[in-house]
Amino acid sequence: MSYISSEVQPKFNELSESLKNQILSRDVQVRTIHDLIRVLEEIVEEGEKN
Repeated sequence: MSYISSEVQPKFNELSESLKNQILSRDVQVRTIHDLIRVLEEIVEEGEKN
């Protein structure tokens, strides 16, 4: 189950519904803004491979 910390929640909420759903489906722990950036970078890398 994914976790988004209250510190990062405001930035997370600014993302598109599609990105939020992709992040939540990954079963990640997003505790800092750096965690959020890392997950977003992974999504971009995967998109570039396809």
